[in-house]
Parts: sequence; C-alpha cells; structure tokens
Amino acid sequence: MTTDAQSFEFQSDVQQVLRLVVHSLYSNKNIFLRELVSNASDACDKLRFEALKAPELYGDQPELRIDLSFDKDARTLTVADSGIGMSRQELIDNLGTIARSGTRQFLEALGEAQKADAQLIGQFGVGFYAAFIVADRVTVTSRRAGSDESFTWESSGDGRFTLTPASQAERGTTIVLHLKEDEDEFLDGWTLRSLVRTYSDHIGFPIRMPVEKDGQPTAEFEPVNQAAALWTRPKGEISDEEYQAFYKHVSHDFGDALAWSHNRVEGNQNFTSLLFIPARAPFDFGFERDARKGLKLYIKRVFIMDAAEDMLPNYLRFVRGVVDSDDLPLNVSREILQGSRQVEKLRSALTRRVLDLLEKTARDEPEKYADFWRAFGAVLKEGLAEDPSNSARIAKLLRFASTHSGERDTLVSLDDYLTRMKPGQETINYLSADGWNAARHSPQLEGLAAHGVEVLLLHERIDEWAIGYLAEYEGRKLRNVAKGALGRAELGEGGAGTEQQEAIAKAAEGVVGKLAASLGERVSEVRVSQRLTDSPACLVMGEHDMGLHMQRLLKAAGHDVPAGKPALEINPAHPLLQRYDTETDPARRDDLGLLLFEQAQLAEGAALDDPAAFVRRMNALLLE
Repeated sequence: MTTDAQSFEFQSDVQQVLRLVVHSLYSNKNIFLRELVSNASDACDKLRFEALKAPELYGDQPELRIDLSFDKDARTLTVADSGIGMSRQELIDNLGTIARSGTRQFLEALGEAQKADAQLIGQFGVGFYAAFIVADRVTVTSRRAGSDESFTWESSGDGRFTLTPASQAERGTTIVLHLKEDEDEFLDGWTLRSLVRTYSDHIGFPIRMPVEKDGQPTAEFEPVNQAAALWTRPKGEISDEEYQAFYKHVSHDFGDALAWSHNRVEGNQNFTSLLFIPARAPFDFGFERDARKGLKLYIKRVFIMDAAEDMLPNYLRFVRGVVDSDDLPLNVSREILQGSRQVEKLRSALTRRVLDLLEKTARDEPEKYADFWRAFGAVLKEGLAEDPSNSARIAKLLRFASTHSGERDTLVSLDDYLTRMKPGQETINYLSADGWNAARHSPQLEGLAAHGVEVLLLHERIDEWAIGYLAEYEGRKLRNVAKGALGRAELGEGGAGTEQQEAIAKAAEGVVGKLAASLGERVSEVRVSQRLTDSPACLVMGEHDMGLHMQRLLKAAGHDVPAGKPALEINPAHPLLQRYDTETDPARRDDLGLLLFEQAQLAEGAALDDPAAFVRRMNALLLE
C-alpha cells in the first residue's frame, strides 16, 4: 500500500450535468430566447471587432443582423445571425464542451481598450444549453467568416452530439430548435415579439422577424427591436418628450415623471443610469413594503431582471428607471446578482444620484418637491433608520407640519425651522400625536405658543419611530416637548427663570400634594407646568422614557411595552385646579383629581382604562 499522495481528476456524468443546466439553472423558461439572441449579438460584435483589422471578413454581407423565425408545421424555431460564425473546431470546443465560453476567450484576447468598447455579453459558456429547456433536439449550422466551409452540430441533449459537413452559403450561425410537444407557445409570432421586446429590445443589432399576413409568416422580414437604447444616447440629443415617453414605458405610469437623472459613469466601474422620480404614487404603493420593486437591470443592453432590488435601498423603492452595467457580477443563469463589492459600490452611487436629484428638485422647484413629499415622504423617512451614512442628507429633505403656519398642508424643512428659532433657544422642538388635530390642539403646545416658539407636528404613524434615529440636526438637538421638563433650552429667553418657576411651584405645593395623594401609583409625580396656559393638566413622560404615542403604536402592533408612569403637570391658575384645591369632601376631591388625570389622558389620545367610571364621575360633577 503506497503512502504517496496521488492526483485524480474529477469525473462527471455529462448527461447529468446537462440536465442540471437545463432544469435547475434557470427559473424562467422564456430566458432561453434571451440567451440565444445574446449569443447571436456576441457573434455579430466579434465580427465587427475582427473586421477592424480584416474588412474582407464582411465579404458581400456588410449587414449585421439577427433573424428569428418559426415553422408551425415542422415545429421549429430558428435563430440565425450574420456574425462571425464558427469553424468545425470552434463548434466542438464551444458547443461540445459545457461551460466553455468562446466569448470569454475572445475577451481575454482583446486589449484593455477594446474590452471597454466591446458589448459582448456571454461569458459562462452555458447559455446555449438553455435551448434544451424547450427543445428536444437542437441543430446548429455555422460558417465562419473568411471560410468556405460550413458544418452542422446536432444534439438531443443526451450528452452526445454529431458533427457533419454542411452547405451554408452565407456567413454566420443558424440554430434550429425542434420544440417539445408542450411548447406550442413559441410557435406564435406575437409571443416571440413580446419576448424580444422584454429581454432583447435594446440589443445593438436589428432583430428581425417575418411579416405575418393572415396569421402566416411571409418571406419578408421586419425589425422587432429598438436596436438602440435611449439611455446610451447623449443627453443633449434626447428631448423631454422622449424621456417622458420612456418613463411611461418602464414604469407603466400614465402620467409624466416628476424629475429624472441621466448619467454615464466610467472608470473603475462602468455603468449608465436613467432614474425617474414619479409624480404620484401607484394606488397600491406602500401596502406591501416587501413587494417587488426596483430598477430594470441590463448588462450591456441585455435585459437581466425587472426589479433589481439590490440596486437601491428599500426607502428609495419609489424610483423607477434602468441601470445598464458593463461589468456587474451575476450568477451563471444571469438572473441573480452576486453579492460583491461592485454591487455595493453601484448601489451607493445610485443612492447618491437619487438624493442629488431630490435635493435639486427641493431647491429649484419647491412646488414639485411638495408634490413628491405628499406621495412618498413617509417612505423616504425610513431612510433615517435604514441608511445612517446618508441620514444628514435625508434629514435635509424631510418636511413637517408646524405650528408656524398652523396649516396641515403647509410644510417646513429643518432648515426653515432653524431660521425661526428664538434667541436663547437651543433645541428643535417637535410633538408626535395620533393625528393632525390631536397634535395641533395638544395642551403640550400652549406654553410654547405663548412664547412664540415653533414646534414641528409629527402626526404620521412612522414619524416618532423615524425621528428617533435623528438625534440632532446642524448641531441642534431634536427635542420631544411631551417628555421631560421644559426650560430655556426649549423656550428660549422668554421662558420663566429658575427663581420665578420655583416661586410658582412653592405656591402650589398644597394642591400638588393633594393631587399626588389622590392619584397614588397612577403617576410618577405631580408638578407645576411651564407647558400650560389654558388647559388644567397634561401628561409628560420622563426624558428617557418612551413617548406615550409610541407606546400606543407598539401596543397596537402587539408588542410588549416597558412599563413607565407619566408625570402629571398642572396649571395651578386654572379654575378646575382651584376648585379641586378648595374641595373639602375627600371622596369628591379624589373624583375630581381622577377626572383631571383622565382628561389629560384623553387629550393625549389615550384610551381610558374604565370609560364607564369616567362617565359616572363626569355626570355626577355635571349634576351638582
């Protein structure tokens, strides 16, 4: 028995490997046509490059094209090109060896400058075998440019193939798929045209199909693809009308886009992006956060996927458009992006483009931006949590209702707020509530309004969660005015001084003590408020406690909420507090104290623990 290491080669069952490629590699059988057309496009591109040095390769066939035809009687589908063609040995090497790519070898032979210009697509060497998804026999006849010889390669996908001389008169390759019994859909001209428009509309060579008359194909051919991608054209040559028409094409929106950004990036990573901001949200937008969305992804103008979700973060899911990359890594089936540094860099670059576009729109066309915000503002707020690296840019794009105007639809930015801060004010003040009316009429705002201090009104469900990820803006702390005690940091120089506040608190010690006794464990404390001018009382959480609004949202979503008791702040000058203070009947005084507490709960939008008891106490008070 030898102890020396021995070397072995992996053995493979070719038939099993081919079966794996056919049945497991691709999720959608329609993709076979994309693969064959892409190979035909590569063949045309190879000829174009080789003909730069040897123009005679064109012969008497200067036109580069791809023809797609079908024969219902023979049950065949044919893809023919006038590209470079293949010699006998190339047929053996490229088609007889799974995962051997002639395109990859061609690219390796090109110089770096030529690689940058080449539009070659296939590099894995398996796309051709997708034909066996729909065909039980495939015939390939090819004549290489510059050669008088042609050969036919034929296989049934069983791991074997035959190779025989042929008599093809013209340069190029003709692939005939003998379709399986259940693949009649690929013998329909409308279906084939639709697949071309979906997967290969922007291939740089004309894809032709026979003109049909009375439902039957004729000998006359017509182009069925655009053969020129709009995003590849210089921006100066594209009109606004063309951009809008393209937007409607890619988004299926009947209206115009709000704004767009068209860029070509060259360097370490080469890609073109054409990004659109819709003017309005689709009727079902936002209902399914995880629903498929994203950009159309092309690799060298060949369609790869309809919703490339990795191209943009989820909070930018409203963006529509296309990305065309020259070198983005895909899996072998070219249906799934491979996680890589390139993908991350592209995602980062596209995110910056979108934020640039939004900033430009907000700066130059505020009315347009207001329309955008009404449609997608709630989604953009998610970025504060999802994209910390861009949180400062997202914060600049935020818009809020405010006490400055008192109008629900008149929104302000954080920059607007900064320009109106009072002397001595150090914080950006906000209040969150269950809705606009609850926020606008909250007793928490009374003292701030009396001092002319602006407060941002957060009344959407996402607001308090999102704003929790924005601790400060331009060096100013964001402050929830419904938490903790208010002072000069929030009120500015108009706020009561410490001595004045202490004097008010001392004068109210009696009523504070009685209320604390009446309410017991319901509150953490009772104290005199700087918040109130008209209302008798309000509830305030501790500085580091969860806000009451957020507590309600989490409870409604079925989450356990940490126990936290609010403080009751009172306005000792209010008649109800004076009535409470002078009440001599202990039981009635306790009822009055509880009513004050319950009123404060209702003002905050909270549900009462015992509504019936509240009604009884209120009725008793009314009947006195």
